[in-house]
Amino acid sequence: MQPEILNEAEQFLTLYVLPFGWKLAGAVAVWIIGSQVVRLLRLGIDKSLLARKVDPTFSSYVAAGANVMLKLLLFIAVLSVLGIETTSFAALLAALGIAIGAAWGGLLANFAAGIFLMVLRPFKVGDMISAGGVTGDVREIGLFATAIDTADNIRVFVGNNKIFSDSIQNFSTNAYRRVDLKAQIAHGVNPYDAIKRISERISTIPNVLQTPSPSVEIIDFNAMGTVIGVRPFCHNSHYWQVYFDTNKAIVDVCGEAGYAVPEARYALRQIGA
Repeated sequence: MQPEILNEAEQFLTLYVLPFGWKLAGAVAVWIIGSQVVRLLRLGIDKSLLARKVDPTFSSYVAAGANVMLKLLLFIAVLSVLGIETTSFAALLAALGIAIGAAWGGLLANFAAGIFLMVLRPFKVGDMISAGGVTGDVREIGLFATAIDTADNIRVFVGNNKIFSDSIQNFSTNAYRRVDLKAQIAHGVNPYDAIKRISERISTIPNVLQTPSPSVEIIDFNAMGTVIGVRPFCHNSHYWQVYFDTNKAIVDVCGEAGYAVPEARYALRQIGA
């Protein structure tokens, strides 16, 4: 009885265990070697794009897509070594893709929007934009989401479809932008004197452009007096420095000129007896 059991065990090892063991070892070897090949190909793609001075936004997008495709091909190769029919797997993968696409329509919409963002190029990595309810510097345009660093240094990931379907403001495209501020002047203060003083002061602020020249004009009247619009121009990278320096200049000018503090004035009149 024992020799028969040993003979059956030997046949089982010979017919099933050893062939599967060789396939498993081959699959492991293919995975290890293939992973190294994928890594080298990824490095080659990165170097090739860098040598051709391809835009970082586009190069990162291409590299990420190539990495996904190479990993998928490697996975199919491992399945082939294990003896799994890849045509059936491909059909299964297609069926899963349809099911996942129906369930994750938003994810595919983000992927499609990412492609359009790469083709139409409304912004690139490094640009300061306002889109999808977020304002900040673009750090990465991914397959499904765009990474934006806000002014308070918070990394925000916004779905590409939300960005593409919304209005996009690109603050870095044009050579300069305008800083919009207001100066409240009290009753009794000559607004033309204030305009002259403020114009002279903001023209000395660092990084304020002289062409176009700063605009200082009367824009409104209210219960406290005259409202003067103060609008210097600067490069986007200097926006906040010019913004705060202009506010300081307005305060300094009003203080040095001895202007009265604006106060609201109202007149009450009795009508009739």
